[in-house]
Amino acid sequence: MPLIETVDLCQKYGGQDILKNINLKVDKGEVFALIGPTGAGKTTLLRLIDLLEMPTSGKIYFAGRDASKFNKVRFEMRRRMAFVLQKPVVFNASIYDNIACALRWRGEKRGDIKQKVNNILELVGLSNYKGSNAKTLSGGEAQRVAIARAVVTEPEVLLLDEPTANLDPLSVAKIEELITSIIRQYGTTIIMATHDMSQGQRLASRIGVLINGEIIQAGDSREVFTSPRSREVAEFVGVDNIIDGIIASGEEGMVGVDIGGNKIIEAISNYPIGEGVCACVRPEDITLTLAKTTSSARNSFIGRITRVVSLGPLSRVEIDCGFRLVALVTKRSAEELALEKGKQVYATFKATAVHVIRRN
Repeated sequence: MPLIETVDLCQKYGGQDILKNINLKVDKGEVFALIGPTGAGKTTLLRLIDLLEMPTSGKIYFAGRDASKFNKVRFEMRRRMAFVLQKPVVFNASIYDNIACALRWRGEKRGDIKQKVNNILELVGLSNYKGSNAKTLSGGEAQRVAIARAVVTEPEVLLLDEPTANLDPLSVAKIEELITSIIRQYGTTIIMATHDMSQGQRLASRIGVLINGEIIQAGDSREVFTSPRSREVAEFVGVDNIIDGIIASGEEGMVGVDIGGNKIIEAISNYPIGEGVCACVRPEDITLTLAKTTSSARNSFIGRITRVVSLGPLSRVEIDCGFRLVALVTKRSAEELALEKGKQVYATFKATAVHVIRRN
């Protein structure tokens, strides 16, 4: 039995559909990440799961119990969950008191409060600052206090709404390290919303893609990022090469995708001949060389570089092969090959690197 389950969950504001037919199951101890663009409905879904709002239609179950039945049941369920907002809320009080307030509201004994707060301060790395006013903290520190206040009550479910939004890279790393420690130490079930796809990959065991109010794909991170089921998912998860074509040939699971201009992309697929498809190739799966080489890769296209963009240790290379291709190579490789605009290169990739999806 899943710990959290939503069935045909819908939400409307002012007659506008915000969420449509959300069917979601999250098991006890699982870390589930909701990824999607701004305005997709991620925060609304978290608020519904936390029982802060009633849905327009559909059901929410907590450990098999219907959350819409009675107010008393909803109150009991809410006490078993904690919600950390995108913008951390801290009170004009010490860090210690900010964290302790959650336990005081629950009527816990003073000795128990002290022990629990000191333990959580150690976990979030703020033991030496517990007497400091929380209003003086940086954004990253304030978020750690907000997470500590949520976790100190030992919730069964922790809901995180964009926990690292607008934070600097060092603060992001500390928050992610904290979330990992919570997962390891408490085994808490976590549902987090994030627009940072790599963060979802790093922290979550399973990912759901929420676009225009609908979860259009859910699965482990490898499945979502390498085998998107639609063009919308492929575009969102960073598949820069989405090439329209038609299945022109097929034999024993190997197909030829006619992309026009007498060019064929070979791929592994079972779509029938004549099917309109998109051939998806991740930029990191493309190899660039200055001369045609012999290899097991079935796809090799000659083209000219139209743009090179440095991305720290990587370089993003755009190539005109009669169709647009984007490759991602190491900065060292780009320098060794002297890749620059106007240079002729060969772009090579394997048939197994091509993911084929039906065109809408």
